[in-house]
Amino acid sequence: MKRKTGTREWSSHSYNCVSGCSHNCRYCYARASAMRFGRIQNQKQWGMENVRWKDVKKKHPKYDGVVMFPTSHDITPGNLSACTEALGNLLEGGNQILVVSKPHRECIAHLCEVLERFKHQIEFRFTIGSQDNADLAFWEPGAPDFTERLGSLIYAHGRGWKTSVSAEPLLSPWYVRSLWTRLIEFVSETFWIGKLNRSAQRCQLGDDDRQRLARLLAWQDDAHVKAIYDEFRKEPKVRWKDSYREVIDRMV
Repeated sequence: MKRKTGTREWSSHSYNCVSGCSHNCRYCYARASAMRFGRIQNQKQWGMENVRWKDVKKKHPKYDGVVMFPTSHDITPGNLSACTEALGNLLEGGNQILVVSKPHRECIAHLCEVLERFKHQIEFRFTIGSQDNADLAFWEPGAPDFTERLGSLIYAHGRGWKTSVSAEPLLSPWYVRSLWTRLIEFVSETFWIGKLNRSAQRCQLGDDDRQRLARLLAWQDDAHVKAIYDEFRKEPKVRWKDSYREVIDRMV
């Protein structure tokens, strides 16, 4: 049977209601796709979020399996109202939702309050690929820093929501033990580890940035992946994204 990859490892369906994302992550697959097909002309244009109100207002049936929201943008203070309404419509249909975000604490607090009655249908998965703010600021320049993401995780976990972490891409693999130690007590479900993927196609980098990328790619070689796997393979909450699983299956 063909192995599931990408978002299909986590969900059967995905849903989005915004074009563009103010987080402007350098490795963003959605921005790279939009540029390739001529929907935008440059990275700055991608950072201008445009709510698609038709998608916000759509009513949904109950889909088979989990629905991941969002996948091609994030939930930000600028689109919070629209995303809350879109989530409400998905939830009213009886769907199980995986909310994936580089979380703004104000957004998570709002969702926890407004969607409380749907608590049993929601799992939060917060993308936290590093505890090094310099690495986060470089790779995810418009997204919250580590303290705000950690605070969001602590907030949701402390109020009894299902919480998980995506360390994909793992942006500071040399600090992975420290990252895991800081986060794991606030993770009720799973902790996913994965590589930075397709950097040559997706990342727009200047000459001065290539040394940073080269260091990260060196830490994504088979030997480092195997070492990280060996360190965490007995941790019950750790899961491996397809980019790591491909190496692990070859070497173990």
